[in-house]
Amino acid sequence: MDILVFSDSHRSLSGMYAAIGRHQPQQVIHLGDLMSDAEEVAGHYPKLPFCLVPGNCDGWTVSVPVKKQIFLGGKSILLSHGHRWGVKTTYDAAIADARAVGADILLFGHTHQPLCQQLEDGLWMMNPGSARSSYGLISIEDGEVSCMLYQTQ
Repeated sequence: MDILVFSDSHRSLSGMYAAIGRHQPQQVIHLGDLMSDAEEVAGHYPKLPFCLVPGNCDGWTVSVPVKKQIFLGGKSILLSHGHRWGVKTTYDAAIADARAVGADILLFGHTHQPLCQQLEDGLWMMNPGSARSSYGLISIEDGEVSCMLYQTQ
């Protein structure tokens, strides 16, 4: 299963369209700022599932939870934009939340800084950066997780 991960698109949609065309994923995740961008892209791919969480620029009236736990490819994924975890300062709160719910993969944005790493306890962390310049791809095959970062074209 291939999962494309975007964050912080801020009205830059071309990279998302190109990545979907390039990778043909089974799932797309957008980590906020701006959810409306992901909704617009999703409208062009009605059979492709999209999962969204709001960011700090999505307003306070959004009725979507700011944090979600989903299960894909037999793996638990915790996702949020990251602003409520304070990820610009430290990842500690995000990691603690992921460990508390038994997540295999932690996804967040907000910093615009791409990150993909596996911690010593096996937890994968990904920040795809800003969709204007980068995105992430998570592959889950036979219970194994791999993650890659790509530059948008």
